[in-house]
Amino acid sequence: MQIVLLEDVKALGKKGEIVKVSEGYARNFIIPKKLGVEATTKNLNDLKLKKANEEKVAAQHLAEARELAEKLEKASVTLSIKAGDNGKAFGSVSGKEIGKAIQEQLGLDVDKKKLVLPEPLKTFGTHEVPVKLHRDVTAKLSVKVVEA
Repeated sequence: MQIVLLEDVKALGKKGEIVKVSEGYARNFIIPKKLGVEATTKNLNDLKLKKANEEKVAAQHLAEARELAEKLEKASVTLSIKAGDNGKAFGSVSGKEIGKAIQEQLGLDVDKKKLVLPEPLKTFGTHEVPVKLHRDVTAKLSVKVVEA
């Protein structure tokens, strides 16, 4: 019996694949647990339409990410932190503060989790902060850290 998988099934296949299994396994395990459906022409057409829709949505997300990346590349954000003795930075700038500054200064909504910041910025000056907007799109944001 051929089955279209609706979910990933360990040792059988990934979501959307058409696999051949025994009738008992299909009737007693896969179909009741809604892990798959029988590979009829209607179900195959539904699968094809669903894949086409998912590809369209993915392309739309990619286009939006590229557009946002273009805006971030051109922009810069300025943050101020206190300075201690000898002109050294007292404290640091975290991803949360950068995300908040992007929202306030640029009016763009960028999640702080998308900022690729291995450690907080602890020095004054201009820093390039990578922003991973999509698995294929990474923008570089210019962050200026100045004395308060």
